[in-house]
Amino acid sequence: MSARTTIEWTDTTWNPVTGCTEVSEGCDHCYAKTLAERFRGTPGHYFENGFDVQLRPDKLAEPLRWRKPRRVFVNSMSDLFHDDVPDAFIARVFAVMARCSQHTFQILTKRHGRMRSLLSAPHFAELVTTWAWRDGVRPFTPMVQLPVPNVWLGVSVEDQKWANIRIPALLDTPAAVRFLSCEPLLGPIVLPETKAIDWLIVGGESGRGARPVHPDWVRGLRDQCAAANVLYFFKQWGEWAPESVCATERGARGALYIERDGATRPAAFGARGQAVTIQRNGKHRTGRLLDGFTYEAYPCSEHGGRVEWNPTADTWLPGTVIAHDGPLLRIRIDDNQQVFIVDPRDTRPLAEVSA
Repeated sequence: MSARTTIEWTDTTWNPVTGCTEVSEGCDHCYAKTLAERFRGTPGHYFENGFDVQLRPDKLAEPLRWRKPRRVFVNSMSDLFHDDVPDAFIARVFAVMARCSQHTFQILTKRHGRMRSLLSAPHFAELVTTWAWRDGVRPFTPMVQLPVPNVWLGVSVEDQKWANIRIPALLDTPAAVRFLSCEPLLGPIVLPETKAIDWLIVGGESGRGARPVHPDWVRGLRDQCAAANVLYFFKQWGEWAPESVCATERGARGALYIERDGATRPAAFGARGQAVTIQRNGKHRTGRLLDGFTYEAYPCSEHGGRVEWNPTADTWLPGTVIAHDGPLLRIRIDDNQQVFIVDPRDTRPLAEVSA
């Protein structure tokens, strides 16, 4: 698979495994499965076997050839902790990551149980070290220590049910940085625990059959992160977005009302309760703005976790939220590179807010 990616919260993808099977509602419209299954049965194609789980040992050494430090999403086309991936192969993946200390590796899984049990097992560090010695082509530390400092571990959390199941398992797993991916966000979530969560990604669903997201679900997670000093990254609205975010004549023809419980009905039927009007205009039109801001905060593992990522100045977007100061937001503005500390409930223009 190509190292380049359009996934907003990473720089590069690395797929030493491809293929997966569905485990929860968040898998229903999997983009990776849709892509791979298009080529099932095509002789000689990379995905000749569709989305069947396949080990790709020829891909293991790819990060060793990347000189420029980058964030690497591991297995965007699979789940590293799938039952069909042997322990020894997972250890080989960890051995490569441990040897590539210049990169930051982001592992996201829905197999929280296997991740916790394997990474907590005393023998796993020895297995990783064995493969580091066997596959290594340069001097290496005698023993790999877990957690590997440049490896972030995350779980997918699409609704309250899976938040209650997967988050505790993640907190019981040794990790340098822990994160949640609430994408596709399919319902409101009250985080059962935030103390050891470093980063939270939120996104609506895109693609065919995409399910809409209620803006209060997105804001609710943002506010919980602000209160707990968890870094927050809003990836996208997805196919659907509130009419106040993106409205077109075409989108209006198929507009829906969405209730806070996720129930929808055609806008022509009239609104009830706390319904919000949404339109389907595609992820590229709906964008990433939430209440006028782009939320784009990252952990920084070399500094131990909860600090803002500090890229070059020309990568900042106008009004980008880079960190939380308690309930306040730290915002960088492109025009003059000033940093403002603001209360999101303050309706004054930023020009009137003291730096």
